[in-house]
Amino acid sequence: MSRRQQKLNRQQLLTIKERFQAFLSGETQIVADEAFCNAIRSYFEVFLKSDRVARLVQSGGCSANDFREVFKKNIEKRVRSLPEIDGLSKETVLSSWIAKFDAIYRGEEDLRKQLPRMHLNAVSELILSKEQLYEMFQHILGVKKFEHQLLYNACQLDNADEQAAQIRRELDGRLQLADQMAKERKYPKFVAKEMEILYIEELKSSVNLLMANLESLPVSKGGSEFKLQKLKRSQNSSFLDIGDENDTQLSKSDVVLSFTLEIVIIEVQGLRSVAPNRIVYCTMEVEGGEKLQTDQAEASRPQWGTQGDFTTTHPLPVVKVKLFTESTGVLALEDKELGKVVLYPTPNSPKSPELHKMIVPKNSQDSELRIKLAVRMDKPPNTKHCGYLYALGQKVWKRWKRRYFVLVQVSQYTFAMCSYREKKSEPQELMQLEGYTVDYTDPQPGLTGGRAFFNAVKEGDTVVFASDDDQDRNIWVQAMCRATGQSYKPVAPTLAQKHNFKGGNLHTDMPMSQLNSERTQKLGMDEFIAADPCKCMHTALFQVLQKQTLQHRMNDSFSCLGWFSPGQVFVLDEYCARYGVRGCHRHLCYLKELTEYAENSAVIDPTLLHYSFAFCASHVHGNRPDGIGTVTTEEKEQFEDIKSRLLSLLENQIVHFRYCFPFGRPEGALKATLSLLERVLMKDISTPVLPDDMKKVIRKCLEKAALINYSRLTEYAKIEDTMNQAAPAKKLEDVMRLGELCIEVLQQNEEHHSEAFAWWPEIMAEHAEIFWSLYAVDMDASLEAQPQDSWDSFPLFQLLNNYLRNDTLLCNGKFHKHLQDYFIPLVIRYIDLMESSIAQSIHRGFEQETWQPVNNGSTTSEDLFWKLDALQMFVCDLHWPEPEFAQHLEQRLKLMASDMVEASVKRTRIAFDAKMQKANKSTDYRISPSVCTMFNVLMDAKKQCTKLCVLDAGQEFGKQWQQYHSKTDDLIEEAFKEMISLLVSKFVAVLEGVLAKLSRYDEGTLFSSILSFTVKAAAKYVDVPNPGMDLADTYITFVRQNQDILRDKVIEDMYIEKLFDQWYTSSMKAICVWLTDRLDLQLHMYQLKTLIRIVKKSYRDFRLQSVLEGTLNNKTYETVYNRLTVEEATVSVTNGSDLQGISMRDSDEEEG
Repeated sequence: MSRRQQKLNRQQLLTIKERFQAFLSGETQIVADEAFCNAIRSYFEVFLKSDRVARLVQSGGCSANDFREVFKKNIEKRVRSLPEIDGLSKETVLSSWIAKFDAIYRGEEDLRKQLPRMHLNAVSELILSKEQLYEMFQHILGVKKFEHQLLYNACQLDNADEQAAQIRRELDGRLQLADQMAKERKYPKFVAKEMEILYIEELKSSVNLLMANLESLPVSKGGSEFKLQKLKRSQNSSFLDIGDENDTQLSKSDVVLSFTLEIVIIEVQGLRSVAPNRIVYCTMEVEGGEKLQTDQAEASRPQWGTQGDFTTTHPLPVVKVKLFTESTGVLALEDKELGKVVLYPTPNSPKSPELHKMIVPKNSQDSELRIKLAVRMDKPPNTKHCGYLYALGQKVWKRWKRRYFVLVQVSQYTFAMCSYREKKSEPQELMQLEGYTVDYTDPQPGLTGGRAFFNAVKEGDTVVFASDDDQDRNIWVQAMCRATGQSYKPVAPTLAQKHNFKGGNLHTDMPMSQLNSERTQKLGMDEFIAADPCKCMHTALFQVLQKQTLQHRMNDSFSCLGWFSPGQVFVLDEYCARYGVRGCHRHLCYLKELTEYAENSAVIDPTLLHYSFAFCASHVHGNRPDGIGTVTTEEKEQFEDIKSRLLSLLENQIVHFRYCFPFGRPEGALKATLSLLERVLMKDISTPVLPDDMKKVIRKCLEKAALINYSRLTEYAKIEDTMNQAAPAKKLEDVMRLGELCIEVLQQNEEHHSEAFAWWPEIMAEHAEIFWSLYAVDMDASLEAQPQDSWDSFPLFQLLNNYLRNDTLLCNGKFHKHLQDYFIPLVIRYIDLMESSIAQSIHRGFEQETWQPVNNGSTTSEDLFWKLDALQMFVCDLHWPEPEFAQHLEQRLKLMASDMVEASVKRTRIAFDAKMQKANKSTDYRISPSVCTMFNVLMDAKKQCTKLCVLDAGQEFGKQWQQYHSKTDDLIEEAFKEMISLLVSKFVAVLEGVLAKLSRYDEGTLFSSILSFTVKAAAKYVDVPNPGMDLADTYITFVRQNQDILRDKVIEDMYIEKLFDQWYTSSMKAICVWLTDRLDLQLHMYQLKTLIRIVKKSYRDFRLQSVLEGTLNNKTYETVYNRLTVEEATVSVTNGSDLQGISMRDSDEEEG
């Protein structure tokens, strides 16, 4: 039997709540991390504050262990979900959290002070002494202490022999009642007529079995340590017949006695024949045994105090004690005997020391020699009484004379009256007491000897006994009465004469039993004492006993769930075995009481109900669980009534499973309830209930459970008033909160109750669908109250859909479909409006765009891409469960994004063209930041396109979409190429303007001659600047600054490098074309110096901008390089050093 836990009460629950609240408020010294605090907060809010837990505590079915197990189960999931930490296992975290939980639960209490008290309670729950059992059942039955004491004394509960005799009398009485019932044919009403004879056999078999069990027990040692052992109970259904006890006669060898004697020699008096200094000593022996000797003493002080212990099988032993003195003669072989004494002790002899006159040799001077000694003879446990009696019988003791008798208990059920002679271990004669009736009798005429007479009567035999006094006779009669097991209790005639109820005075020689009888009569207890157990209605009495015991058990400090304590079970078992209470009756009464408690909201263990119900069902259907094959009509009717009540109770508990078994407590109770329901639905013990029938009952219960759970949830959330009066926003908020509570309820059902309903997952799914259908009514009413084109309800869809889509049984179920059907138009409407809004924002934004750089693009582009991303994230977060519609939404949004990107690219391209048309072609031109922003917009569009326009769909649609997406990418690439070409064209136009200025120095032109003459004439008087250098430097500055602007403002390096490649290539082509047009002309000095500087500086600058060597040294560049080198050589030969150090050769002396 499992140990029960201490139950919690309401005050303790409040204290526990305060302790956890104090921890959450930071008022304790317990150090904890955030994860543990979150676990405690969840435990506090969900479990401790739950009204279901409060009801469980009030019903007495909750213990501290339940609180701890719920927390442990809760944190196991949390800890398992935490990431792994090196060097710290999750088992260590769990142990630490449990230890902290225990510290919070205990509060400031010192655990070391609590342990001893709890330990004692646990021990008292399992082990109870006889005195504790007496005290418990005094409280259970309302027996006062003095009343118990009166019953205890009057019934001689401390007398083991009396109790054993009482059991024998009760068993004999039950056999007699069975015989009388069979004779008068007054049977209980059975379901079958042939059970009547079987019933009598069962009664006799049960009594005979108890007799055999009693007979098999060893004879008790008696005394105050005696404890009646529990009668053994057999499950064997065969009938036991031990036969007539008189058929088995005892032999003299069956009676074996063993006595212990203690002889203490104290001193010798009157010793005069021996000199004072002579040594004396004593010897002692039990005739037939060993001899012992005292220490030596001087004759002047013959004192010893020596004890000798002996064992003998003689009921009448002979003890000899002799006094010796040491012989001083040389030839003396033995010491001299001074005296001796011979004693014949019995267990009734005085135990105190006495003086005995010693027998001395003839002519001895010690005529008054005495010895003081004590002889104690203890009777063995199987000797109930012994002493001298006169006896006369027909079969034994045929002569009236005085004999020594011993009443011997051979076994628990066999007693013998034996007479012994001195120094004999075997009885001279014996008489078995089975079947005899002992009673007081008057003195018999013609018999001399003996004063107080009594007899033992049996059919065909009468034995008359007589003792020397009334007291001894009373003892003999009571002992023999217990031995015979007779139901008749003899009353001494002398006591009846002395007894006076009205006189008020009692004779001083009245025994204590008579005094107790007088007292009990005055206090009204004599009726209970004189009651015959065989005539009591034990079925009704046991029902009262069990009912009051259960009431006491349910009100004690343990969370018993209907289970009796071991001590209570022991007493109830004893009652049933001793008084023949049928097992079916016992369990039917137990079931009735437990059912009443359960109907009144007490927590009863369904396993306990299952045990008792299975026993009764097995009995009623004839399976003999306890060997009883008879079934009374009353038992069957009561069983059917209990079965009906139990079925209603179980169905009600399953309907209210969240409240009868909150958070899965008591552990396994719901599963056991379902198992019991299946057993109750069985028509008999061999035919199992059909799965469809069981499923039908559970489906019906869970349908009701859904309504009850939702009704209580709406009451808790106070949703009814809100739905009728509140504003639309408030209605939506409350429905949202109610949806969270519904999800929490179903999650708790899954966590705590799904294991019990594991065989019927589809029924649990139906239960959830019904639950959601009730919620759908309130949800629809709230959504219908919302204004048109209001998008505040989407979080409600996300909340519900995120739960439903992860439940395999509820995903795309009835409620899920209903939810989708309602929100599909809203989603489509929302996307339509967002598409229109984005298109309008593109149109207005690009019309008013200033092209100031914002993040990776412009204001309009950033707003566009953010809106497209937000819209796609919104739809993605919906996690639409239906694949087709989800694919449709994704396809539409990707197409929308592609269209919007294309529109933005086209508008950017148009704006770029406009900018380029307005730009000048002089070397003063610098790229504006807006142009760089346009490049960035396209680059950002290309990046966003991979995220916003790529579709993850099936292969067929994927090919189609790939073509569409490639079209968008091609559009962006084409726009890049055109914009780069336009910009390069603008740069080349500036170079062509420079080259046009150099054309004025062409050989053979009038302007060239004038310029040359003017320069030469002026050079005679002043330093004339180099005209070609100003022009070259201006162009080089133009190139470098535009390169820096592009490198700084444009984000993507790849397109910058493409731009620089085309710019360099186009520039070299323009110079090459210009030189080709002048193949027949020699370049003017100024033309040569300018071109050399432009070409060399451009080569170096573009190389610094990461233009590849292959591009830098292309054929066009080589052509230009060769022409300028030739021209340089020609000028060097013709004019000497007029180039002023400008050369196509690399030189470190040139300035940057």
